[in-house]
Amino acid sequence: MTTFEIHPETAADVPALNALSATAFGPGRFARSAYRVREGVAPAAELSLTGWQDGRIRGGVRFTAIRIGDRRGGLLLGPLVVDPSVAGQGCGKALLLEGIARARDAGFAFVLLVGDMPYYGRFGFRPAVPGTIRLPGPVDPARLLVLELAEGSLDGVSGAVSAYAD
Repeated sequence: MTTFEIHPETAADVPALNALSATAFGPGRFARSAYRVREGVAPAAELSLTGWQDGRIRGGVRFTAIRIGDRRGGLLLGPLVVDPSVAGQGCGKALLLEGIARARDAGFAFVLLVGDMPYYGRFGFRPAVPGTIRLPGPVDPARLLVLELAEGSLDGVSGAVSAYAD
């Protein structure tokens, strides 16, 4: 595994991160459910991280504060993006682990994402209980994943996902 330096995201990093997102997710990314939840709400600044190698941004991760129904204290993970030139070298893993650790330290209770179980399962994510969590637009239920940062934080949770800023 290659070593990446993790730094808080700055305003100067945004163009490079946007370019990586455009490469990774294409122009249709703005229509996806997760993007629609985040629309108009800034990500949690203390959890927005960049991965650097050789003086260049190689990846980034953002988290947005969410509620599910009336349950606050959650985060929507995404985007997690990595430069294709360093794919498979551990940048995404490093960003994800650091982001989750910072989220737990900041007192967040759970993380939600739309992603691939084979990748995210190794970090403790599991499929959401079918039919309990609603995102705007269609989402493959097998890709709706959750991680409890506080035990029991998702017990009985149900409803629509919405972002908020504190």
